[in-house]
Amino acid sequence: MRAQMLSGLGAAIAVAGCIPVQIQAPDEPIEINLNVNIRQEVIVRLERDAEELLQQNEDLF
Repeated sequence: MRAQMLSGLGAAIAVAGCIPVQIQAPDEPIEINLNVNIRQEVIVRLERDAEELLQQNEDLF
């Protein structure tokens, strides 16, 4: 029983291995959308620059 199962499995693998695989490039270019939010980083940098400016020029306000 086990030998028949293994031989059937081996035959299925052999048949599946003989099927040709075709690789074809897509007609349209691949488009990757990256929605990156850099707003927070820019705000933090501006806040740090503003703090440094205010510390250097305390008479502004």
